[in-house]
Amino acid sequence: MEDWAADQQISRVQVCFDPAEFLQSFSPAQLAALPVEIQRAATGERIQPYYYQGAMTAAMQTVVHQILHCPYQGLMRRLFLESKALELLTLRFCQFTEQAQTSTQKSELKPDDIERIHQARNILINQFDQPPTLIELARQVAINDHKLKQGFRQVFGTTVFGYLHNYRLEKAQHLLAAGERVIDVTHKIGFADRSHFAVAFRKKFGLNPGEYARQRRHNSKGA
Repeated sequence: MEDWAADQQISRVQVCFDPAEFLQSFSPAQLAALPVEIQRAATGERIQPYYYQGAMTAAMQTVVHQILHCPYQGLMRRLFLESKALELLTLRFCQFTEQAQTSTQKSELKPDDIERIHQARNILINQFDQPPTLIELARQVAINDHKLKQGFRQVFGTTVFGYLHNYRLEKAQHLLAAGERVIDVTHKIGFADRSHFAVAFRKKFGLNPGEYARQRRHNSKGA
């Protein structure tokens, strides 16, 4: 929700891109610096509508001004705007990274906090195909989202999203080994697109899901 004063002129710059395609080459460690919802989108998983508001820095204002007053036409205009859009994304992602680095400073976890973090892990596992948002998960276990993110990394050595992503892929491996079709497994573990699932699976296990399933069938026949 946004509130604006009456009769105030507003200029809005919207950058649209496919996060799964744009962020596909990023490693899990690099993606961990971004908000959980963007991490999920990067792997092609189904996500809920998401809004994140950050501060508008002087550098961002300069780029936006250049976009709104682009001096070029035709192909040069397209190249200029695409480069500025990428620059604007870079500035925003740097902002996410700085916030993530600040939040990773360790704090003492009380036994009750650790118990709630384990409860959060169990909720993720039970609802892995349609998991709650980070805010919803924190509310369900009665802990603030900052402590949940910070504590999850301390207890499990990875982010909330990283744990869920890894669990989904291991679940997929188990289903494929049991003989289920790749397309069915894709939907069961919460991926919206089969190609994105294939990329994530290959990155973790070294084989495409179809190749893994065929290898398992061949091994079982040989046995």
